[in-house]
Amino acid sequence: MEIAKDLSKKIFDNIICTPAFCLSALVLTFIFSLYLDYDVSVSVTANTSSRRLPIYCVENDKKQIAISFDAAWGNEDTAEILAILKKHDVRATFFMTGGWVDSYPDDVKAIASAGHDLGNHSENHKNMSQLSTADIQLEIQKVHDKVKKLTGIDMFLFRPPYGDYDNDVITTLEEMGYYTIQWSIDTLYIKVMTF
Repeated sequence: MEIAKDLSKKIFDNIICTPAFCLSALVLTFIFSLYLDYDVSVSVTANTSSRRLPIYCVENDKKQIAISFDAAWGNEDTAEILAILKKHDVRATFFMTGGWVDSYPDDVKAIASAGHDLGNHSENHKNMSQLSTADIQLEIQKVHDKVKKLTGIDMFLFRPPYGDYDNDVITTLEEMGYYTIQWSIDTLYIKVMTF
């Protein structure tokens, strides 16, 4: 409950009100899960069409969520977010653009040192489905190489900017050793909610 209060306050006071950090998945789910008194199960189901889908959720018998952040703009809130996560012993995934990695290399190292997962959010935050396969590969590889050089970590998670993907994007990322991850709750909806 404490992390929900801390993160909710942070979201309302600073993050949602600024473009500094775009909170992206599942904080809202965490808040709601605290009030559920029944087991919630999620699963990845087979897709009967030819459309490829990213990972939205995974089957889990526990009351667990994944918290993730898109790091594509400023870093004004990074230290405080890391402190809140540490206080509550919570790990998150930070999906980073190449520009963000270039601008805030010390934050990339701090996120990695704190034990959080590092994810690829493309070099230039473009609509991936509008790019050729070669351009998709370039967008991903540039960020991958930067993060590897800074941290020694080989990233394997990718979140498409704007949630924009198609079969070619998912297939190309798989061939590069990446899982394409999508959010299931967009925290921009928190703006219309009251607590």
